[in-house]
Amino acid sequence: MRTEPRHRTVHADLLTRVRNLGILAHVDAGKTTVTERILYLTGATHKRGEVHEGTTVTDFDPQERDRGITIFAAAVSCVWDGHRINLIDTPGHVDFSDEVERSLRVLDGAIAVFDAVAGVEPQSEAVWRQADRHAVPRIAFVNKLDRAGADLDTAVRSIRERLRTVPLVVQLPIGREAGFTGVVDLLRMRALTWSADRDAYEDGPVPDALREEAERRRRLLEEEAAELHPTALEEFYARDTISGETFTRVLRDLTRSGEAVVVLCGSAYRDCGIEPLLEAVVAYLPSPLDVPPVRGTWDGATQERAADPADPFVGLAFKVNSTATGRLTYVRVYAGTIQKGDAVLDAGTRRAERIGRILRVQADRHTEADRAVAGDIVALVGLKAVRVGATLCAPAAPLLLEPPAAADPVVSVAVEARRRLDTDRLATALARLVEEDPSLAVRTDAETGQTVLSGMGELHLEVAVEKIRRSHGLDVGVGRPQVAYRETVVRGVSGLVYRHVKQDGGAGQFAHVVLDVEPLEPDDEVSGFAFRSTVTGGRVPQEYARAVEAGCRDALAEGPLGGHPVTGLRVTLTDGATHSKDSSEMAFRTAGRFGLRQALRASAMALLEPVAEVTVTVPDDAVGAVLGDLAARRGRVSGQAARSGTAVVTATVPLAELFGYASRLRSRTQGRGTFTTRAAGYAPAPASAERPTP
Repeated sequence: MRTEPRHRTVHADLLTRVRNLGILAHVDAGKTTVTERILYLTGATHKRGEVHEGTTVTDFDPQERDRGITIFAAAVSCVWDGHRINLIDTPGHVDFSDEVERSLRVLDGAIAVFDAVAGVEPQSEAVWRQADRHAVPRIAFVNKLDRAGADLDTAVRSIRERLRTVPLVVQLPIGREAGFTGVVDLLRMRALTWSADRDAYEDGPVPDALREEAERRRRLLEEEAAELHPTALEEFYARDTISGETFTRVLRDLTRSGEAVVVLCGSAYRDCGIEPLLEAVVAYLPSPLDVPPVRGTWDGATQERAADPADPFVGLAFKVNSTATGRLTYVRVYAGTIQKGDAVLDAGTRRAERIGRILRVQADRHTEADRAVAGDIVALVGLKAVRVGATLCAPAAPLLLEPPAAADPVVSVAVEARRRLDTDRLATALARLVEEDPSLAVRTDAETGQTVLSGMGELHLEVAVEKIRRSHGLDVGVGRPQVAYRETVVRGVSGLVYRHVKQDGGAGQFAHVVLDVEPLEPDDEVSGFAFRSTVTGGRVPQEYARAVEAGCRDALAEGPLGGHPVTGLRVTLTDGATHSKDSSEMAFRTAGRFGLRQALRASAMALLEPVAEVTVTVPDDAVGAVLGDLAARRGRVSGQAARSGTAVVTATVPLAELFGYASRLRSRTQGRGTFTTRAAGYAPAPASAERPTP
């Protein structure tokens, strides 16, 4: 009989006690406070960190403390009930959604935090969809139940309706708003109440006033679970109830499959509900052994690597940061083991690097480690050229993982050093910024010679510029923000013929292509650009057709209206011809590039501008002024609702019209209005819109 080696068994047992998870939420939903209470209750910190006091562990950057929001994803680690929890506190502001995307790529599970008053907010929905794309299992925590207007049922209804998932509510609040003191655990039918000193909770019987309601909700929970899981259904029909042990197994299966989401509730600021939340993390979210093996490619072959320290090493670099400690590369180790001094391969560049040190990360504090194994999230020192999204692997067993997708910047500003002597230093600072944050881009405007910094929004660019000023001591001038326009095809052309012939001595070049160009339909599964070849009879070999596609993609960088990137079109290669000696992939790529440029000039084109979904919360008496202002900004109102003496207005507004909106809203509402945004794609710009050069 074959048995597993003892070291594999031991490590497998250790891995079952690891949870790699993130905290996801809309800005101000309380996720950083949730993180701080987790660290305090697990003994990782000895004092509660407070956002409003600037004493949090994860919001350690000076800008985060000044602004009171999370800007940079921060990794921390703690231990609860014998389980190691590696936790990443992610930003909640829409401008930093790319930071969330990179974090989700390396997580096994997540806690989604919702405000009990606001329910599902725009960025809550956006990060939920991001987690869907990465198939990250989640549990939900409805926070701030002590606030005026807090309502668990309303928040859960918004989860069901807006996130299109099945919420399984396992707790019932005890008390409302300021009188909130605890929860009824519907699985054990016990009451958990937190004392005023917040140092402990009491586990007791369900209060008589809540017993009937608790039993009703427990019954509903059993019925919902039975509808979703065969084990629950079998036990429910056999015994007319579901045992606590079965419930745990069923909720774990439903969470990990994504069929449902377990919902807990509490008030992180008052330390209510954090212990049950940690118990749910351990019970329902997966360990590294519970997720599928990581899959990558090398030389055209697909390979899988399981979370085993004995397998060849492979990891993904998801964050790069320059600190006083040195250049830190944050890595999720998927398989294998690494030690100080090991050589690793950057699979994308095929460049070898050497690990100087391995650090266990606690936000901005670090401790040395001799090695890291499968399932770990660590920071590596000594990697000189590794970029965000790079795959690191054992040189003898190379493997390339799919990198996180980077979003396209939508807002740009011109930046310059106020002193000519600082120009080179500014270039170095900008290069380092882009290295740390791939959602930033730097280029030189061909017409003006200005250096242009592009990012995901006004706040994103403000933070980047302020980082240059603080970290590099540079006095930087910043121009007026400009949005990133796109161009698209409204009416295409058919049968455009382009011949590329070049004879200048030596080997010649010959490529003949016939292209059809048409707009993509709104319901097309592809987005941005699609290419196909309908050539038959071998008139254009497949390798040349791929070269034509590459050339067409080159042509998308600059459209005919104003040099903006082109999107929303389908190109079909319908015919062509080759030369026995002079045809090559290079010749057909050139033909594809210039042929599509010529086709775009002959097509009817339209300018697109980025738009955002804006959610504005204002006092009832200010609704008229806000609606008028949104209309003046070319906004289209899509919804309006009342909430606890305030009105919530949802509208789609061109991003260019939102510059300076925060100040205008404050002035129109005497400082009582707030708004949030999330990207909503692109929409046609009016004919009167300015068409700035890129």
